Amino acid sequence: MKYLDEYRDARIARALAAEIRRRSSRPWVLMEICGGQTHTLIRYGVDELLGDSVNLVHGPGCPVCVTPLEIIDRAIHLARRPDVTLVSYGDMLRVPGSDADLFHVKAEGGDVRIVYSPTDAVNLARALPGRKVVFFAIGFETTAPAHAMAVLQAERLGLRNFSLLVSHVLVPPAIRALLASPKNRVQGFIAPGHVCTVVGCRDYEDLVRRFHVPIVVGGFEPVDLLEAIRMLVIQLEEGRAELENQYVRSVQYEGNRPAQAAVAQVFESADRKWRGIGSIPESGLFLKASYASFDAERVFELDDICAQEPAECISAEVLLGHKKPTDCTAFGTRCTPEKPLGAPMVSSEGACAAYYQYKRHLVAL
Repeated sequence: MKYLDEYRDARIARALAAEIRRRSSRPWVLMEICGGQTHTLIRYGVDELLGDSVNLVHGPGCPVCVTPLEIIDRAIHLARRPDVTLVSYGDMLRVPGSDADLFHVKAEGGDVRIVYSPTDAVNLARALPGRKVVFFAIGFETTAPAHAMAVLQAERLGLRNFSLLVSHVLVPPAIRALLASPKNRVQGFIAPGHVCTVVGCRDYEDLVRRFHVPIVVGGFEPVDLLEAIRMLVIQLEEGRAELENQYVRSVQYEGNRPAQAAVAQVFESADRKWRGIGSIPESGLFLKASYASFDAERVFELDDICAQEPAECISAEVLLGHKKPTDCTAFGTRCTPEKPLGAPMVSSEGACAAYYQYKRHLVAL
């Protein structure tokens, strides 16, 4: 917990943790969905600060981690084409495919480039009219509006050499699948604040009503997360199940209507496969047929590329909250950020990477 002492509101954080320990009559099992929230919890030792009062498990809220292996293989296939410039966020370059990753393809001479926004990819397509520029569009609801705007911008500019390899997933269907599972043990959820900034809270309210489970929309500071945990514990101790919003400084109930409109114009929902988890109904965003010319899977006919997950990696169990990264026999030994078995050890939002970065592997060994 050394990082907590460096946190500007450490005193408030410790006071909140003490209140949670005092209020908890049993070790409630709570799940944060967002990978950014996971890193905050592990970096500042929030789980250790709470002791046995709460058992924090980590959900499938890392977009890099849940991108299916076959989509990674499709990206690698495209990057190896001599006529393609594959454009990606930096995290994706180290995610292992079946026989390589994008970093190795780039080292082999593939035209793989890192950008920080989809607008950069559109501008690259304008600058390279002789190349087929494919943007690897991954993420949750948070990044979908920007990717939709990139398609609309490319259409407006008449770009015929720009397309998206889409791997968008949606949070509420994943929570629904978790709650419907006979193996579920989660009793309350911290919903991702950045996602709710875009989509609002309505879908989470439906989950609360259907499954009678408390959900609190949370922010990303240690105090935000401890306050969200406190709100969940109070509900559970009182036998209530409600939707509450801790992250009121950023999240409104209706969300961002213009962003939602852009996504609705370009994308439609359908079943999506999640890495290690399998298909979740209506959990993905796909380009509508009217934007087929910007869909890399259709343009390059990639549907026949499939893959099997490595047997040793337990990332699915981690993403479902069934196990912690330190429960993996390969963690910190055969699986490290330099030689990862799975995406959660690579991504800056992955639970395994968080445990490794903040030395939990030293405890496990």
